[in-house]
Amino acid sequence: MPHTQIQLLTLAQLSGGQDWRLALAHDRDHHLLIWITRGQGRLLLEGQRRGLGPHNALWIPARSLFAVELGYQCAGHAVLIPEDSSLPLPDTPRQLRIRDVQAQAELSALIEQTQREMQQGRPLQQDAIEAQAALMSVWLRRQIMLDEHAAARPKAGIRLSARFCALVARRTPKGGSMAEHAAELGVTPTHLTRAVKAATGKSAAALLNEYSSHAARRLLGETDQTAAEIAAFLGFGSAAYFTRFMQQHSGLPPSKLR
Repeated sequence: MPHTQIQLLTLAQLSGGQDWRLALAHDRDHHLLIWITRGQGRLLLEGQRRGLGPHNALWIPARSLFAVELGYQCAGHAVLIPEDSSLPLPDTPRQLRIRDVQAQAELSALIEQTQREMQQGRPLQQDAIEAQAALMSVWLRRQIMLDEHAAARPKAGIRLSARFCALVARRTPKGGSMAEHAAELGVTPTHLTRAVKAATGKSAAALLNEYSSHAARRLLGETDQTAAEIAAFLGFGSAAYFTRFMQQHSGLPPSKLR
């Protein structure tokens, strides 16, 4: 469901206690600013898989394909901002490794103040939260402007992987096959598979399967649509094929996932 107000969640709340909600490749209908304060994990963003650790700030605009695998001791917060927010926000995803202690303290303080506003329930609460989010936007854009965070031009294979990931998110809900994506990108399926595998550690087909699996599990858990309706919505040829797909990729049939 679309988020109409700015929200602040812990990483545990963001995942809802279900790792697949973050770990499977997917996109969202709201912007995300994630601040990692403890622990390590892995990140898929802009068509590339990287490590993440303490004092990493992740900016994930709405409709960007991503996945976050959090280690057991990973902790932090996520700020959810509506897609139609009037805040000046960066257009492209970024992973920022914040080494400056003052910058770390600034973002932590903004998050703590937002958390207090949410807990106290005072009048004009959402106005105060929006003001804090505006300051986070300033913080984020200032960090991106620093030379130490200048994004180097990626190699051709990573650029292709990023284009593929952007296309996957853009073609929802019926994403199409890997061969169809390759044709739209103007490359052969073999070349696309090789580039995506080198950049992400997973094949293009595997990422498409993850994306479909995430969408299906979300719809099964959050709507009252039947399995057949979800299968048709996601472009599966039949409800039976959809059931086999979910059994293969989650270990459970749709009825058990619901």
